[in-house]
Amino acid sequence: MPAPGSASRALSWEGCCNIRDLGGLPTEDGTETRFRVVVRADDISLLSPAGWEALAGYGVRRIVDLRHEDPPYETPVELVRVPLLDDPSIHEVDNLLLGVDDVVEWRTRNYLFFLERFAPAFAAAADAVGEPEDGTVLVHCAGGVDRTGLIAAFLLRIAGVGPDTIAEDYALSEASWAPTIEEWVGSAPDEVERRKRRLLSVMPAAAMRNVLLELERRHGSIREFLVEAGAEEARLERLRDRLRP
Repeated sequence: MPAPGSASRALSWEGCCNIRDLGGLPTEDGTETRFRVVVRADDISLLSPAGWEALAGYGVRRIVDLRHEDPPYETPVELVRVPLLDDPSIHEVDNLLLGVDDVVEWRTRNYLFFLERFAPAFAAAADAVGEPEDGTVLVHCAGGVDRTGLIAAFLLRIAGVGPDTIAEDYALSEASWAPTIEEWVGSAPDEVERRKRRLLSVMPAAAMRNVLLELERRHGSIREFLVEAGAEEARLERLRDRLRP
């Protein structure tokens, strides 16, 4: 089942394929998240000039770039870089999960590995989104699925959106990337990479739901997970207030 209002939340900015506003999602206490507070995206360094005009016209004032493997790019608005991962850890978890073929288990374990190892970086990313008092903040990585998906999930959970709704929103990225997947998998340099790309091409809602519930079991709440990792409570509170009506 698609996330509520998914069609109206999707943004078509030339050069990218996986951009959505976090507004329009129902909260557990009967409200809806606000539009034009946070936008999630894939690699906006690939935007065309028309795409950049659309971004600026939407009211984006800050971009939070979660990538670690790519250099900064020029942008007409403020750019904050908060790398979440590193290549040695990516290779480590790839090796740990070589025997896991179930995509839900593979993605769940993958995410939990990075969240526990790089918790302070995830807290810093949430801080970077929560710092501005107005304007739209855009969060992106390369595909807008994993790093961006986790940060978006945390922000929505802080705003009071339920795990199932968050998981449904996460899963929308699979359809966004579907037209390019066959070519991407086919271009892998070897069978190990081809297997990984097949797993990455499936974005099951159950994996994100598992991660949220497990973090809440371990830490009490997503908010507590981020605060324990170093996030500023005042910024999380401001973000919560901005995302709620």
